[in-house]
Amino acid sequence: MKKVITYGTYDLLHFGHIRLLERAKALGDYLVVGVTSDGFDKIRGKINVQQSLMERIEAVKATGIADEIIVEEYEGQKIDDIRRLGIDIFTVGSDWVGYFDYLKEYCEVVYLDRTKGISSTEIRQKDRNVRLGFVGGSAHNILNKYYMESLVVNGAEVAGIYNMGQSLETLKDKKVQLFESYDTLLDHCDALYIVSKPELHYEHVKKALLAGKHVLCEAPMALHVEEIEELEKLAGEKQLILMDAIKTAYATAYNRLLLIVKSGRIGDIVSVDATCTSLSNFEDKEKYVSENWNSICAWGPTALLPVFQLLGTKYQKMHMKSLYLDQHKKFDSFTRMSFDYPTAVANIKVGVGAKSEGELVVSGTKGYIYVPAPWWKTDYFEIRYEDQEKNKRYFYQLDGEGIRYELSAFIKAISSRTQNRFVDFNVSKEIVKMMDYFYRQ
Repeated sequence: MKKVITYGTYDLLHFGHIRLLERAKALGDYLVVGVTSDGFDKIRGKINVQQSLMERIEAVKATGIADEIIVEEYEGQKIDDIRRLGIDIFTVGSDWVGYFDYLKEYCEVVYLDRTKGISSTEIRQKDRNVRLGFVGGSAHNILNKYYMESLVVNGAEVAGIYNMGQSLETLKDKKVQLFESYDTLLDHCDALYIVSKPELHYEHVKKALLAGKHVLCEAPMALHVEEIEELEKLAGEKQLILMDAIKTAYATAYNRLLLIVKSGRIGDIVSVDATCTSLSNFEDKEKYVSENWNSICAWGPTALLPVFQLLGTKYQKMHMKSLYLDQHKKFDSFTRMSFDYPTAVANIKVGVGAKSEGELVVSGTKGYIYVPAPWWKTDYFEIRYEDQEKNKRYFYQLDGEGIRYELSAFIKAISSRTQNRFVDFNVSKEIVKMMDYFYRQ
């Protein structure tokens, strides 16, 4: 019996896929189809996959062409699969000609011509064309990063940018439209990424939702609990997507870390310690203070994310201590927060006027997870035990600081009209509750 194997993502399965599978099956007697996992697709740079792994597997299965379906999860797996399954022929589309010649050492390699005029990428671009607008403040240069990352996300078309108080000279030569008012931008887009002053987030988000626009807003989305509750209710009534833009939440490594901890690999959690500090944007203090991107707003949501996602929001006691730069005590250069849970504790330190080691440590009864600085750009972490021989390291590619994954998730949520939350609303609300406490105390 001659065995054939082929691999693919098979997102939005179409006639071209089916034709390729039929021709692969015709090369032998038994066809094995490898469907790439979501994580491996991200590592390979395919971030716009619309369907889940199970949906894609079921679609391939429904064709009735494959005799066996396996999941491709890591680099080098093709060699392992060919050896393990006794494969005689490896085949793939002709757009990969020459790329897999190294497999000729293990089996015959055949490149098949693809069906012209149809591809999953073209289907995604047609079905998920979202005009995306950007809103920013003068002390934030993150808009340039978001604009550049949006260019590699299928279905995201940049409608333009409204940036208060800054000319965005770096973007003028890129032919992106710059708007002079928020209302004008709203007239030209379907969805918005908002990173204006924290005190303006609620106003900008509400106005966008009332105008029927989907929103991805840099956390905190509001500064008071009643405001975020109103925004959540409004988004539900309007059937619009409303998501927090905490890019760490969308990183593959960070999500893998959450799953490992919740699976009990390090036992019961006893503490979560997270530190986020920076000085790079603090040269012009007066300008920075005027924008109100203080420590609690700039870093609080990110540092609080693993605390609330791992330990929940039902803590028994919270204590906050801040060092201030202004007499009104609204701009903290450094803040420490501690939480007491029934069986665990948590500590976070955030600062834009102080510097510390930006690491994340999750301690458990069997071991602990260590993420080195800057942990919020998670692409690597370790599980460490008393017996060091059991330690394990995890590496995951992180492109564009996680921004492109965030934008891709936003576009996908809009196309499916599903609130696919990487940050649960209860977590978003609790983050805003901390902002509320800071400004009201």
